Amino acid sequence: MQLPGISSRAYEHPADRSALVAMRSLSGFDSVLKRMSGLFSERRLRLMFLASAVRTDETQFRALYDMGRDSAYILDLHRIPEIYVQQDPKAYAMAVGFDEPFIIVSTGLLDLMDEEELRFVIGHETSHILSGHAVYGTMLAVLTRLATRVAWIPLGYIGLRVIVAALEEWQRKAEMSADRGGLLAGQDPEAALRALMKLAGGSRLHEMNIEAFLDQAREYDTAGDVRDGLLKVLNLLGTTHPFAVTRVAELDRWRRSGSYDAILGGTYPHREDDANTKITEEIKAAANSYRESWAQSQDPFIGVLRDVAEGAVHAGERIFNRFARREN
Repeated sequence: MQLPGISSRAYEHPADRSALVAMRSLSGFDSVLKRMSGLFSERRLRLMFLASAVRTDETQFRALYDMGRDSAYILDLHRIPEIYVQQDPKAYAMAVGFDEPFIIVSTGLLDLMDEEELRFVIGHETSHILSGHAVYGTMLAVLTRLATRVAWIPLGYIGLRVIVAALEEWQRKAEMSADRGGLLAGQDPEAALRALMKLAGGSRLHEMNIEAFLDQAREYDTAGDVRDGLLKVLNLLGTTHPFAVTRVAELDRWRRSGSYDAILGGTYPHREDDANTKITEEIKAAANSYRESWAQSQDPFIGVLRDVAEGAVHAGERIFNRFARREN
């Protein structure tokens, strides 16, 4: 089922969406992107994969090529992204680039997933491209690499690490957004959950159970004391993806909320209205999203931080409201 003119705002996590709206609205941000692209040559990268990987088309990896066309059609993406298959036993897929982002899929992932699960993965990466995540994710890769090069300069390294840490938090929310977009593209909830579960447990699907895996998610959220909650936060440092158990639980929660069915029924924001989105509204939506997740969480550490975090959220809202009044 095609979703004509669908805006990426339809599936983006509120924290991801507010960051994207803010970045897109910044004066001169396009110039920054162009400068960043000078550090990261998209043309060079494409040539590298053209020489060392297999580009899908009607004669090579035809099924994967068709999935790319289908995902672009369903999400109404005007340009079909190129897909390259790279020999690597590790299971992964990614969307990279600035001007014309493309998708890379490892042979390890092809061996791990069945056809419907792959359809979810390709939809996930296509959603990254529609949202502009490929651009900002590439920026994160550049900054991470730069941070390692200036590690001998204490203040420079600390400053870059703060930026990288913020981008990593955004990227983790962006992955949740793309999971939702992948579900919309594949339109098979069970396959989407299976694909994410396989990232944790591998190909032996007959040895796994989605309900038991969701129980793991609930146990992860509630288990332990304040010390365990702190360890969960520390475990996320340096990561760009949420843990598989969290992704499965979040995607299942979003589907059960009714948002998925509403979008398939034709109720969703359209791309033509993106220019009218306001930063303050998106910030409030992000704040509400965090409040809901804090309220739902049974993690003792989250309980300790809840009051502090609420104060920070209120302060952030006041700042953005003040800027909004100045703009008006």
